[in-house]
Amino acid sequence: MKVMFLTREYPPYVYGGAGVHVEYLAAELAKVMHVEVRCFGDQDTVKNNVRIKGFPFGKNSFAHVDKKLSGALDTFETNLQTMSEQVDADLVHVHTWYAHLGGILAKTLYGIPLIHTVHSLEPLRPWKREQLGCGYDMSSWIERTSLGLADAVIAVSQGTKNDILEHFDIDPAKITVIYNGINTEQYSPTSETSALEKYGIDPAKPIVLFVGRITRQKGIVHLVNAIKYINSDVQVVLCAGAPDTPEVFAEMEASVKQVRKGGFKNLFWIQEMLTKEEAIQMYSHATVFCCPSIYEPFGIINLEAMACRTPVVASAVGGIKEVVVDGVTGILVPLDQLHVAPFEPVNPDVFSRDLAVAINKVLDDPVLADSMAAAGQQRTHDVFSWTSIAQQTKALYRTLV
Repeated sequence: MKVMFLTREYPPYVYGGAGVHVEYLAAELAKVMHVEVRCFGDQDTVKNNVRIKGFPFGKNSFAHVDKKLSGALDTFETNLQTMSEQVDADLVHVHTWYAHLGGILAKTLYGIPLIHTVHSLEPLRPWKREQLGCGYDMSSWIERTSLGLADAVIAVSQGTKNDILEHFDIDPAKITVIYNGINTEQYSPTSETSALEKYGIDPAKPIVLFVGRITRQKGIVHLVNAIKYINSDVQVVLCAGAPDTPEVFAEMEASVKQVRKGGFKNLFWIQEMLTKEEAIQMYSHATVFCCPSIYEPFGIINLEAMACRTPVVASAVGGIKEVVVDGVTGILVPLDQLHVAPFEPVNPDVFSRDLAVAINKVLDDPVLADSMAAAGQQRTHDVFSWTSIAQQTKALYRTLV
């Protein structure tokens, strides 16, 4: 059996959880079948028995088009390019809307089954209109078409399956829940501190850590606004770059400036992308990891923190509730939402205060923190191994070939 993955992200060009998912799932599946990955980029290699071929993105073909629209059109163009080589696969498996069109074409032109993994849903990300303009209507159309044509749909959590059924007319029998995973041999505690020293972070002092993109979805501004309620002697480390839009970056800058103006001195904002090794060091030395997302189908960053033996404080939304066990591996913070764009909390300051209360609870109780850290690490080993996830994915493939 041979499967072709279509994805925007693949190493070394990974900026989100979908890219991490594809990297590890492809490598694990390659142990039992032929795997080809077609992605956005300049890759042209074979690694771990995975054939990787990148296709250029953003060739300036649409330089004279409104910038918000050019991103969507660049995506369309790159999808066409992914079909510029003969497809020799039994199935095509797509990841995120950026690659859905290629999957639609592969299924239609070559008559092979289409598997669509839902890492997120466009109807639940209305803030993307700020980034894409009416290109958001195009991404929504492509996603809807791909889901409708798919022979099988993988939801990364039960919460995501529920969202699919709420927003799309799809036979529930076509949807299978298969979680994201974690490589616990790679993501494990380390005593190395070079990454912390590089940025002036003291590993001997308490650390509250965030890792993620600057986007409304990740809720980072709410964490920044919570800092004034967090114990003043801690270090807050924000590993946050890749802003969706200049506007959301400006909001982030203003919030950080306000915190510093208020006298909080131990705020570290790292805007460049960390290497995997650097991120593992950050996770390992954090006293508590915070994931304040307002929408999260799964939340692989929570798994990364848990695998590195760090307790998690996270918003009780989406798939996070299936990853973090409240009171056992961390604390879940309730979040009321307005189900209108841009999906902001009804009471943002209340949410920020609640995040701070949960973070302080972990900071103030080392015994509780250690217990949660140990339970979280064990949970990653017991439930979220890539070997198990690959076996489940292969079993689904077999029903279609």
